[in-house]
Amino acid sequence: MSTDTNRRGSDSSRSAASAPASASGSASSSATTTVFGVPANLLATAASLVLIGTFLAVVYDITNVVGRRDQFVLLAAGTLALATVVGWTLRPRYALGLAVLIAGGGFAAYFLALPESQVALLSPERLLADTFALLSGLSALRLLSADVWALAVTPGPVFLAWYLAVRGRIAPAVAVAGSGLGLFVLTTDATGTLTLLGVGAGMAAVGFDGIDRFGSAGGQLDVLTVVLAAMVVLSATVTVLPGAGGSPVIPDEGVAEQPTVEASLVSADDRISIVGSISLSPQVRFEVQSTSPDYWQTATFDRYTGDGWVRTGDTRDYEGGRLAGPEGPSRLVRQTVTPATPLDSMPAAWRPVAVSGAIENETLVTQQGNLRPDRAVEIGETYNVTSAVPQYTAASLRRTGTDYPDEIRERYLALPDSTSDRVRDRAAEITGDAETPYDKAVAVEEWLEANKEYSLRVSRPDGDIAESFLFEMDAGYCTYYASTMVVLLRSEGVPARFVTGYTTGERVDGDRYVVRGLDSHAWVEVYFEDTGWVRFDPTPAGPRQDAESTTLSDARNEGRPDVDTNETNVESNETEQPTTTANDTETPTENGTETNSTPVDSSAPGPNIDERLGITPTGDGATADDEDDGLVPEMPSRETVFVGLVGLLGVVAGVRRTRLPAHLRFATAAYQRRTDSPADDVFRAYDRLELALERDYRPRRPGETVRAYLDSLSRVGVDERTRQVGRLYERAKYGDGVTRADADEAVAAANAVVRARLPLVRRWAD
Repeated sequence: MSTDTNRRGSDSSRSAASAPASASGSASSSATTTVFGVPANLLATAASLVLIGTFLAVVYDITNVVGRRDQFVLLAAGTLALATVVGWTLRPRYALGLAVLIAGGGFAAYFLALPESQVALLSPERLLADTFALLSGLSALRLLSADVWALAVTPGPVFLAWYLAVRGRIAPAVAVAGSGLGLFVLTTDATGTLTLLGVGAGMAAVGFDGIDRFGSAGGQLDVLTVVLAAMVVLSATVTVLPGAGGSPVIPDEGVAEQPTVEASLVSADDRISIVGSISLSPQVRFEVQSTSPDYWQTATFDRYTGDGWVRTGDTRDYEGGRLAGPEGPSRLVRQTVTPATPLDSMPAAWRPVAVSGAIENETLVTQQGNLRPDRAVEIGETYNVTSAVPQYTAASLRRTGTDYPDEIRERYLALPDSTSDRVRDRAAEITGDAETPYDKAVAVEEWLEANKEYSLRVSRPDGDIAESFLFEMDAGYCTYYASTMVVLLRSEGVPARFVTGYTTGERVDGDRYVVRGLDSHAWVEVYFEDTGWVRFDPTPAGPRQDAESTTLSDARNEGRPDVDTNETNVESNETEQPTTTANDTETPTENGTETNSTPVDSSAPGPNIDERLGITPTGDGATADDEDDGLVPEMPSRETVFVGLVGLLGVVAGVRRTRLPAHLRFATAAYQRRTDSPADDVFRAYDRLELALERDYRPRRPGETVRAYLDSLSRVGVDERTRQVGRLYERAKYGDGVTRADADEAVAAANAVVRARLPLVRRWAD
């Protein structure tokens, strides 16, 4: 790193009217500062561009999921080009006005693109609530018009940040771009990697700009290191707000290595990430008394991200009365649900139209029509649900058309822009000559059942889940089957969605069912005109039931007390009874009647409440937390070691910045031991003297001579005796040497100066 003697003045010395004369847009001085041979101002501008790039990368990922990816790329490139041109031509006041117009126009376009039903709900209170929701962890992917929102939010901050960087105003540029990235950190849409990259780029930009302006001797590198280390440690270990879906670099120690399906499928979360291998939980969750068996649905997800699912839209309070039912014929099914463990969802047959009971006044309704509690439903808090279950036959579904409502098309036909052609080709191959949406759905369902094996032991693939399951994986479980079926159907223009909940469970009486964690499941619903949503289940039933039976038998043999009720207790039966399947759910058939031919999935995996807290059951009924009792310490992860080293580096830089080492050095410079070399004594005396001057005035700049340094300080109190030490230093270093008398003179002068600045030492010497 090299620094020229002459430094550039402050930003106020630049003429705002002058055109930029360097890559950063600031007027160049006759001297420049380089870092590893590269101009520091150029490095600052490049780092600002990297920060802007992290913001754009997050928006790119959003548009890839929701659409308009190509439009976004053109918009981003055009905005950067415009900011570059304007940065060389317009003064800041005009550019700021242009940025406001660009941002205002983008958000006006967003509001105009909202559906009329959403515009009617807009109010200042609603806008404030939505803004707070975004800032408290609501993913931008949950916005109904997320594609338009992404295009609207891009131009304003990108234009202003890059304009400022081009003009050489690095700190404001970092503030603007950092705020944009910070928004996506709060919405949980920015990954940990992008966040760290953005933080590093922003602080590097500020640091290089400081070096360019003031030189490296001003402690700018220390400031850069301290702030960068602090941001890395914070972003790696702290989730911004409680409940936000942050992705810390350092994993939680209590999180089980092998997750379970139930925790993600049937929780009240609005986003599902598909995982790898899972385990089953035989623990009883709740009991249902129902006039008819069914799947107990908990949530519906409409937006596919490539690695999971997102539920768009918000919720509203259930205010009593009757909710909207299905579009076609239906019959009423009444259920009474009694939790055996606290529930963060409200299982109910599709489609619920009324709620009563302990949780009625704290029930929310999603835009997809599902029920969810505003708080956990505690043990014994029974609630009643009335559902209008759709009625249909295969023949009636085949007669439906494809003139779908706009809302259905926009929500339930969307796929990420990155969906490959081979997925669409495979969808066309599977559906073959199927002409109706119903026949296409049956073809996909049967193909997945016949061509993929059921297994709970899988490695989560990289990239798109559905594509990986189709072409790279031989086996998977319900989330893989259901996700792939939805993607294949949407590729063929058939509206479909991803649904989670529980299968029917074990019948213990004519109308009562015991539902366990292993009954958690994911399936598919397909939309049909004049009927509504119809369930399809592509996961093979036989292997699921075998897995369930084995898990339940093992739990009973281990004596687990939470897997049975009085009615299901194996001790009251001569033979062990696995969880039964209900074979009387309504499914379309060829003869036009409703029959009970589709087996219900009652072997889908899921965790118990302990597993939700990160405690993994072990084979002997103990928990993972009980094993080893902490006698074998675990080595920290590489990520933890990395963050620890970064934090240590920040502490060291902070100590340097506080100049504590300099203070310690000054305290030890009160005395000087005489040596046999007069020249060495002069060098030591001058070093002590310069240390005192640095403490009281300023350090000597790189490239500044001793004589020039002392001459510059003569105006603030440096006397002739001090300057004589400087002359002796130059004679010893560059001249014909010094005598012992010269050395004694230099040491005496240094003693006087140093001791004058150490009161305790001076009093002791006196």
